[in-house]
Order: sequence, then structure tokens, then C-alpha cells
Amino acid sequence: MRSKKVFIDTLGCPKNFNDSEFAAGVLEENGYEIIDLPEEADIIMVNTCGFINDAKKESIEHIFDMSDRKKDSGKLVISGCLSQRYSEELSIEIPEADCIIGVNQYSKLPEILSDIDNNHVVANSCDLDYLEKNVRKLSNNPYTASLKIAEGCDNTCTYCIIPMIRGKYRSKKMEDIVAEARELAAAGCKELILIAQDLTYYGRDLYGKFVLPELLRELCKIDGIEWIRLMYCYDERITDELIKVMAEEEKICKYIDIPLQHASDRVLKSMRRQTTGKSIKETLAKLKAAMPDIHVRTTLIVGFPGETDDDYNQLLELVESEKFSRLGVFTYSQEEGTVAAEMDNQIDEEIKQIRFDGVMRRQMLISSELNQEKIGKVFEVIVDSKDEDGSFLGRTRFDAPEIDNSVIFTSKDELKPGDIVKVKINDAFDYDIIGEEI
Repeated sequence: MRSKKVFIDTLGCPKNFNDSEFAAGVLEENGYEIIDLPEEADIIMVNTCGFINDAKKESIEHIFDMSDRKKDSGKLVISGCLSQRYSEELSIEIPEADCIIGVNQYSKLPEILSDIDNNHVVANSCDLDYLEKNVRKLSNNPYTASLKIAEGCDNTCTYCIIPMIRGKYRSKKMEDIVAEARELAAAGCKELILIAQDLTYYGRDLYGKFVLPELLRELCKIDGIEWIRLMYCYDERITDELIKVMAEEEKICKYIDIPLQHASDRVLKSMRRQTTGKSIKETLAKLKAAMPDIHVRTTLIVGFPGETDDDYNQLLELVESEKFSRLGVFTYSQEEGTVAAEMDNQIDEEIKQIRFDGVMRRQMLISSELNQEKIGKVFEVIVDSKDEDGSFLGRTRFDAPEIDNSVIFTSKDELKPGDIVKVKINDAFDYDIIGEEI
């Protein structure tokens, strides 16, 4: 009997892509074949995102697209955050789906798919123990890889649906994380990207305290890993100890992702964030004092219910004074089931867009200015791909894959993805820089 072929279509954040790698690994271990063409698949699985309205719309579009592309005898599976949140609704609205699962069923996929005709809706609750088994299916050249150290979230931000989708915070045991990192290094991973809903909360549930600094020390000991990148760190738990480890350990990129969301104390309180405009600036000052070359990535929300012109101007002032190296902006999305969705003074969509455009215009100028300062300097660059014109596309230590700036450069050598080379910068644009290998 031939093995069934499965195509996995993944949307959303790195955490979702990590889940898809785990799902693919579980399926391969049980005799399924993971393929790259949906038209040839016996089973198509769409791993959806359900964070905000735009992500939900994109997920629905992908589901219908995959439904059109599957074979007449093929099966369609919907998984991920959207199906965790709306399994019953999807069952009614998308009868083309043969199976609907949530975010905790990946370890049971072989069992579910073996009886797919009788498993139409199986999305379950979120509060499960962290899956310790590591059977991820990696790419043929996993020079960069995410490492999820926890699942779920204990924060109660009023705009966010994630705790209702992903459940309470569950840390992965430190020894299991280190073991997985060693496996990644053995497979050729050079860049390790640590992810969680809240990276800095790591260990509180298992060890009674926040132990991200201790974990980082252990990961830095692993041969083969050259860059370690920190994503999704909360301001209030960026401790002096964490900053010290980041400054001392050469492998840790002088880069940190901090989703600050706002600068106005009034808005931050309404969001149930545990920070203030003052504490944010104090944390950023500490990071810059310890690491003058630190590149901070942040995300902001404009148009939160009740946001006034004064609140918005405080946000602009933070952007202009701190000159974030990397910045993303969301217009507030009114998500059903959240506290903020029921708040008075919802902001008009046109005003949200105007405020979004205002922040992005300022950030584009800041990014261009910061990139101009890199001209004439030399940076380590990891190669991501080769362009048709013979130039290479890569990233510095200060850039995460897919979301941050790129380095476009030339080389006399035949480089391959994952090579780390020295590049001298000789030109710069708003978001990308140009150079040549030296």
C-alpha cells in the first residue's frame, strides 16, 4: 500500500511554521509523505492564522484556494488558530473541509487522518502539557531555524485573543530545549531564533522564576550555533540579568524584539499592559547603555479604543526619540471575545489608517537615516538566496528572516544559503542596504 501524500500550507507567524514542521515530522514518522505540490496531494492541510481580521480573511482565501486545487479524491484539513477558535462555524460555512482540528492535535494527526471521514470536527481545549517529543521535519538546509521554548500566554492584554486560542503559558523543559538545539546544530543550523508568545516569561511555571538568562547561557555552549536571536520579549521582564547575558555572550545577536504596542500611559493601562511610557524608555536606555549597537524591533498598535490625538502624539514622540531600528504597525482590530472589543469610543477606520500612515512615514525616514549610517562599514551577513542577476540576498545579525531588512551584495565566490561572510556596505535605501563581500 503506497504512503499517502500530504501538502501543508502554512500562514501566520513563526510559531505556526514551527507547528507545521512538527506536524510534518509526526506524519513522516507514521508513513505519510510530505510533498510540495497541492495538486498531487491526497491530503491538503491549511495551517491557519486567526490573530486579527486581515489574517482571518487571508486564511479563508487560502482554504478556498486549496479546496479548488485538491484532487477529486483528495481530502482538505483545516488546522491552526482559526480552526481552534471557530471550529463549529467553519464546519458549517466550509463543508468542503473534511476535517477541522485546532492547535493541539498535531501529535494525533496520524490517528485522525486514518479515519478522516469520521473526524470532521475535533478541535479541543488548549490547556495541554507541552509536547516534549521533537520530530520536526526540517528543510534540506536548515541553516536558520526557530526554536519554540513555550506555548500559550498568561498575559491578559485586552486586545488579544491568543490566550483563548493557545491556552495558558506552558514552558518546555530546559533540558529538552537544549537537546532540540543540539539536534538543530547537528543538522546544520547556524542561526537559532527563540520564539514563544512571551519569551521573557520562560520558566515561571516550571521553575518558579524567570530563567531565560540561564537558558541562553546553555544554548551558547552548543557548537555549530553561531547566532541566537530573541523574539517576542516583554519590556517588564527584560531584567538586568538578561541584558548582562545578551551583552556578554557573543553568539547572542545584539537584536531584540519587544512588542511595546503604545507609549501613552492611559492607553497602556487600558490595554492591561504592565508598562508605562517611562518604564519603556528606561528599559531601552539600559539596553543601549549595555550594547551601543543594539537593534530593537518593536510593534505598535494605532487606533485602540479611546486613543486621543494626544495619545497618538505620544506614540509618535516615542518613535522619533528612540529611532527603532525595526518597526511594524497594526491598526487596532476589534476581535470578538476580547475586553477591548466591548469598549466604548471605538476609533473610525479612516482615522486608524491616517495614524498608521503617519507612523510609517516617520519610520521610513528613520530607517533610511539609520541605513545611511551603515555605508562604509563592514558587517557579518548570512546568505539567504542568490538572485537571477548573480547578486546575493542576505541579512546582518540585526535582521530576522522574512520580517526585517535585507542586504543585497555581490561576491566573487559561489556562496550558498547559510554561508556567513563579511560584507562592506556601499549604498543604502529605506529598508535595504547594498554591498560587496570582502
